[in-house]
Amino acid sequence: MKLWEKGFSTDKKIDIFTVGSDRELDLVIAKYDVLASKAHAKMLYKIGLITEDEASLLVKELTNIGQTIENGTFTIEDNFEDVHSKIEYLLTEKLGDTGKRIHTARSRNDQVLVAVNLYLKSELEQIKASTKELFDVLTNLADKYQNILLPGYTHLQIAMPSSFGLWFLAYAESLIDDLYFIDAAHKIVDQNPLGSAAGYGSSFPIDRDFTTAELDFETLKYNVVAAQMSRGKSEKSTAFGLSSIASTLAKFSMDICLYMSQNFDFITFPNELTTGSSIMPHKKNPDVFELIRGKCNKIQAVPNQLAMLTTNLPSGYHRDLQLTKEIIVPAIQELKSCLEMMVFSIQNIIVEDNILDDKKYDYLFSVDTLNDLVLSGVPFRDAYKQMGEAIENGTFKPKRNIAHTHKGSLGNLCLEEIKAKMEKLF
Repeated sequence: MKLWEKGFSTDKKIDIFTVGSDRELDLVIAKYDVLASKAHAKMLYKIGLITEDEASLLVKELTNIGQTIENGTFTIEDNFEDVHSKIEYLLTEKLGDTGKRIHTARSRNDQVLVAVNLYLKSELEQIKASTKELFDVLTNLADKYQNILLPGYTHLQIAMPSSFGLWFLAYAESLIDDLYFIDAAHKIVDQNPLGSAAGYGSSFPIDRDFTTAELDFETLKYNVVAAQMSRGKSEKSTAFGLSSIASTLAKFSMDICLYMSQNFDFITFPNELTTGSSIMPHKKNPDVFELIRGKCNKIQAVPNQLAMLTTNLPSGYHRDLQLTKEIIVPAIQELKSCLEMMVFSIQNIIVEDNILDDKKYDYLFSVDTLNDLVLSGVPFRDAYKQMGEAIENGTFKPKRNIAHTHKGSLGNLCLEEIKAKMEKLF
């Protein structure tokens, strides 16, 4: 069944090519199509296009369909083009002419727009909550290990002393920046496009304010052409939010893989969270974090994919836009799984103590030792030269009793301030 059928059928090859993976992907947005259809039915009654009884029957049957979606028994068979045609078929099969009235004053264009916006809005809220969960784990670890020192690196050369507290909290605060992107995407998708029809509105006296309130959108996407043009932009905005979190997770995973190696040996994990080798019995591989790194690097490419897909499209609807779903839906599911695995794994991290006791880390303390000379009255440039000569001739003696006190340093993590910054987002 196709909503646009006029008594003739398309070639089977055309059908397979144009439908693509829509049936599978539409199962993800099915419950949101039901929610939007219920709001639409109530609006049709409000403006007098259907009776109260018809609206009640439509809402009741849509609720039943929604329950099949929730329990996993809802399917979209090959003879249906998409979720919209399947739901309308079920309504018509059950309610006859009343079911046929559901499509009054709307198009598949604004149907999919509103369903996708509701889907993206919900997923962004879930991703935000999962990111906050990871943030909480990281801040707890930062508090627990704030006094255990860790080498800091620039250019992969030992640089200055850091700490596990500083390291964990760096990624925690980075997640706050990522959520600014998520909130921006949420703002964009939290606009109701329903009522824009095929992108040029309707001659029916529809009440768009009613469906906006009914679907709990913050506002309307007022201009009907702008509503249609938001297809692709909503997905791309969401993708920027996903890619920002993915960037943080990928970098964190790389640190973990590096620090787990025997050359560093700063951290480890329980055996049950690592994998082994088929021929090397000593191996404890960080496969989870390597896969998070790889998956998140893929996600960082998603905004560019969507940009390339939509970059030269004029206003109005184009079938190209169907392809946005097969890019954004897997990316959302992938990021959610990466967040879940990171939370599950990282809370079991085992950190090594007394790492900096090794003499190879003596030079980490050169800056602090130099600063002591400056505090004793030696001009900085002279102290720098003096320290360089001591390092060169092998007489350097590190000052290990460091004291960093400024905000954000290893001696003053500003843990509560960073937590407060995150709380503002909620």
